[in-house]
Amino acid sequence: MAVSKGNKKKSPGKKAGKKPAFAVLFWLAFAIFIFGLFLLNREVIGNSIQIIQNTFNSQAERPPPPPPVVEVPSPVQAEPVQTVPVQPAPVEPVPPELLAQVPPEAPSQYPPQTVPDMRDRALFFTQVDRSGTILRVRVDRSLPASGAPMTDVLQALLAGPNEEERNRGLISLIPTGTQLISATIRDETAFINFNDDFQFNTYGVEGYAAQLREIVFTVTEFPNIKDVQILIDGRRIDFLGEGIWIGSPLNREMF
Repeated sequence: MAVSKGNKKKSPGKKAGKKPAFAVLFWLAFAIFIFGLFLLNREVIGNSIQIIQNTFNSQAERPPPPPPVVEVPSPVQAEPVQTVPVQPAPVEPVPPELLAQVPPEAPSQYPPQTVPDMRDRALFFTQVDRSGTILRVRVDRSLPASGAPMTDVLQALLAGPNEEERNRGLISLIPTGTQLISATIRDETAFINFNDDFQFNTYGVEGYAAQLREIVFTVTEFPNIKDVQILIDGRRIDFLGEGIWIGSPLNREMF
C-alpha cells in the first residue's frame, strides 16, 4: 500500500540545529568586521591614546600656582603733636584756723630702737714687766647692764684682753678652754664653778696664782662680795696644781 508524500512530517531536531549555527556565524562575522575596523583605524587610535597620556603627564608635572599677592597699605604717617606747656595752678596757703583742726600724727606701732643701758665694770688681767715680775692690772670695761652682772664680768674676763689692752701688754693667765658653768652668791661669798680645764696651767706655780688673782680681784669688785670659793665641775677640791690652796674661800689679802 503506497503512502502519500504530502503526509510526510519533518523532524523537529533538524530545525533546532540550524539556529545555533547561524548565531555563531553572525558573531564571527561581527568580530571580523570590528577587527577590520581596528586595522584600518589603528594609527588614529594610537595617536588618540598618546594624546591622552601626554595630557595626564603635563597636568601631573605642572607646578602649583603661586599664592595670591596681598597688597599691604603703606603706613599712615602721624602728624606731629604740638605740646603746650601747662602752668601749675597757684597754691593757696592754708588758713591757720584750719591747721589747728588737723589731728596730731598717730604714734608708730613699732617702739623706737632702744640703746642698751651700759655699766662700767672692773676687770683684772696680768702683765709681765721687763724684769719678769708678774703684775696685776685693772682695766675698766663698759658692759651692757643685765640681771647677772657677776656672770657678765666673768665671761668678759674669760674672753681675755681686747685689742687695745693687748697693745698695752696685758695678758690673761687663765688656762685656755676654761668655761664658766655657774656663778652664785651665798651671804658674802661667791661660788664660781669652772670646768676641768681650769686645773691645768702651763706656767707653773706663778701661773696658778695669777689666774686665781684675776678671778678673785674681779669678783670682789662688787661691794656685796668679800671672798670667792672656786669649784671644779661642781666639786670643792683642796689644791690647784702644785699646792695652791683652794679648799676654802679666797680673798684679796691672800695674794
